[in-house]
Amino acid sequence: MINVSINRENNQIKQFELSGHAESGPYGYDLVCAGVSAVSFGAVNAVLTLSETELKIEQEDEGGFLRVTVPEDIPDETMQKAQLLLEGMLISLKTIEREYNEFINIKQK
Repeated sequence: MINVSINRENNQIKQFELSGHAESGPYGYDLVCAGVSAVSFGAVNAVLTLSETELKIEQEDEGGFLRVTVPEDIPDETMQKAQLLLEGMLISLKTIEREYNEFINIKQK
């Protein structure tokens, strides 16, 4: 199962973490894993590119773990851009969870 943890502060996403494996299909054919990976890495790349924000990114070489932290010391306009993109990521992940809840679990703190 992929566990997604969203940590908020003042109603803003400050950190998110993905851990585990969906195991919804054989290696290379796991659609849930592919979807979650595409959505999360796409959002991270969008934040890096469009808001020009340096995120703290931690991941394991063999996969199955991603933690992303938004810096606190960024201008409000930049934070708004980053938050919009991260909220879009969360909506996409919730869509996957709605259809494949036996393979992905999202918790918000």
